[in-house]
Amino acid sequence: MSVFLEFTVAKTAFTLGSVLAGPPPMSVELERIVPTGDSAMPFLWVTGDDFDAFERKVRGHEYVEDVIALDRVADSTLYRVIWYETHNDLIRGITEADGTILEGRAQGRWHFRVRFPDHDSLSHFSDFCTDRDLPIEIVRTYTELEDAEGLVQYGLSDEQRDALLLGLRRGYFDTPSRTSLDDLADELGISQQATSDRIRRGTEQVLTDALLLTEEHEE
Repeated sequence: MSVFLEFTVAKTAFTLGSVLAGPPPMSVELERIVPTGDSAMPFLWVTGDDFDAFERKVRGHEYVEDVIALDRVADSTLYRVIWYETHNDLIRGITEADGTILEGRAQGRWHFRVRFPDHDSLSHFSDFCTDRDLPIEIVRTYTELEDAEGLVQYGLSDEQRDALLLGLRRGYFDTPSRTSLDDLADELGISQQATSDRIRRGTEQVLTDALLLTEEHEE
């Protein structure tokens, strides 16, 4: 059964965080990680107003061969970072343990949410961090079943839950949106209208339970 790990880590405690730390003040979110042999190539969504300075800073780091802008949407840019060499580092530890980064963003510290295929994989990642003195701070761990049960309180159907989670993970609810309804529909294997209905009805259900029912209990 899949196991989820949420943890935080200081920006300067791992290579990617160190590369991205410092001015200019840009918001950074991991889009995905692509393993490349013994290394890993990160893709990042960066939001701000000084991309030239950001690119100069990243390219000037000793471990970075290049940073390539792949896509631009309003004030956000998708970048691919290419390393000069491999690193015994946090991102490598996640990929070696077959972890999938579901969320990774810098907010003071970096916050990660990672899914591992089983507890053995999670233990492998934990040992990796311990052996290399990577100072992660665990927020919580939970299983796929526990994650699903956490959403049952909102009365969501499985289909609504899947559509909402996919929309969150792909940035559909971001401003500006990082994916389209058509793209979500393609991933779900259903029509655009069906996807729209699931997201709309699921959002209505969550808001009803989270706001209206809470308000009734408080009265």
